[in-house]
Amino acid sequence: MNSLRFTLLAFVLALALAAVPSAHADVREAQPAVFMIESAVTTTATPATAYAALARKVGQWWDPAHTWSGSARNLSIDPHAGGCFCEKLAGGGSVEHARVIWAEPGKNLRLEGAFGPLQDMAVSAVMTFKFVPEGAGTRITLTYRAAGAFTMDSAKLAPIVDRVLTVQLRRLGAFADTGKMPTK
Repeated sequence: MNSLRFTLLAFVLALALAAVPSAHADVREAQPAVFMIESAVTTTATPATAYAALARKVGQWWDPAHTWSGSARNLSIDPHAGGCFCEKLAGGGSVEHARVIWAEPGKNLRLEGAFGPLQDMAVSAVMTFKFVPEGAGTRITLTYRAAGAFTMDSAKLAPIVDRVLTVQLRRLGAFADTGKMPTK
């Protein structure tokens, strides 16, 4: 019975993943106090549409489980140099996840900021989204470099950050394809 349950679970998971654009993910570097990850996804959207989904509609596709407020609708990006990737909190509070340091519509969006628990670790990080035409669609590549005073081994932390950001990238790709909130 457990074998059958495992097989059914694996089948359901495979079907769910098939519905989401696949993303190639990789921890490119992990040393003491430094890591770099890279993920890529291909979408059927144009570079301009994919960029707009990221820069103007982050609250519609970001996984709410990876927010401080519990709601992705509280997220926004001001896609101009100096702009904020921010989140509204209850009671009038807010969080700056990152600051925009390069915005080139349809081509590149670069943010500086330590996301999630990295923010408390005195870590500096840069996240770059590149949008490159590929066939009739767009290849979106996300690169995240972090360095600083990690409170845990960065080689162990890098794969965790990679998994979280790869899920976000898949959700961005799915949203760019359909204009609808991803379910996974």
